[in-house]
Amino acid sequence: MNADPFYTSTRWRALRRSIMRRDGYMCQISKRFGRMVQAQVVHHIFPREEFPEYQYEPWNLISVTIEQHHRLHDRTNDRLSREGIELLRRTARRNNIAVPLQYQ
Repeated sequence: MNADPFYTSTRWRALRRSIMRRDGYMCQISKRFGRMVQAQVVHHIFPREEFPEYQYEPWNLISVTIEQHHRLHDRTNDRLSREGIELLRRTARRNNIAVPLQYQ
């Protein structure tokens, strides 16, 4: 369980539900590779700690499995993994947002 009060806020819980509904409760990364797997987590593509201005943006959120979520983060340093950075770059391009310098 995450101790961050953000994740228990009414606003986040409502947005999380709407993102899961939007994504059909399916992991969008697995779906990209032709696998239909139920999602359990909503991931911030642009990490909310670094980009709080995007924390409630639907385009910055994606439904994923717990396993996929761990693949998007390097848990040894709590930063985005190579896969997470690639997702951030694709999302930035799709939304006409400059890729932040630290992720170029």
